[in-house]
Amino acid sequence: MQLIPVVDLKGGCVVHALRGERDAYRPIHTPLAATSAAEDVVAGLLALAPFRTLYVADLDAIAGTGGHGEVIDALRAAFPALDLWVDAGEAHPDQVRGRAARGRGTSVIGTETLPDVAAAREVLAAEGAILSLDHDAAGPRGPVAVHEDATLWPERVIVMTLARVGSGEGPDLSTLERTAARAVGVGRHPALYAAGGVRGPEDLERLAAASAAGVLVASALHDGRIAPDTARLWA
Repeated sequence: MQLIPVVDLKGGCVVHALRGERDAYRPIHTPLAATSAAEDVVAGLLALAPFRTLYVADLDAIAGTGGHGEVIDALRAAFPALDLWVDAGEAHPDQVRGRAARGRGTSVIGTETLPDVAAAREVLAAEGAILSLDHDAAGPRGPVAVHEDATLWPERVIVMTLARVGSGEGPDLSTLERTAARAVGVGRHPALYAAGGVRGPEDLERLAAASAAGVLVASALHDGRIAPDTARLWA
């Protein structure tokens, strides 16, 4: 299982994400970095452990209020060994192919920004696309059929429980298990990545036991609940 740190970008800096309530997100204050600038925060994360992958949520792009293309380009230049997974609200295969061609990382397609199943089918067929099955406290976000039809899913799927992001309530194992069962039911075996609620090493062990391919984490890295020695074990 791979531990994947997360940076959420909004208004030109890294913000502290909490329960998907994005209007309330504010610039992050972390002992890992002197500022909330993306390069500083990522450098601080890499000082903890030699992470191979970084998940970047461009919240302005997801909301349709701007974007952080230049910031992402700067991260690529500063940390060329990192595999960047970028959720920027993309919903068209040309966007996926364009990101890959420009070296701006791998596109994460979130269900919350997909208009319908037809769009999902088209964009998820693009080579390399990663699907994020987004959930909030009310349930699945985006087209329900995309959540339910595992034949649409690519080889990598994130089970994103936004209501638990930054909450410290523990990972959403039940949704992860239901997602795995749905895939197996149609003969599929995508790599599943959990996101939201991780509190510390015990949760990492639980997710590994549940056969998660990886886990996305932010708060527990910044506040030290996942210490450097633990982070290095899973990096």
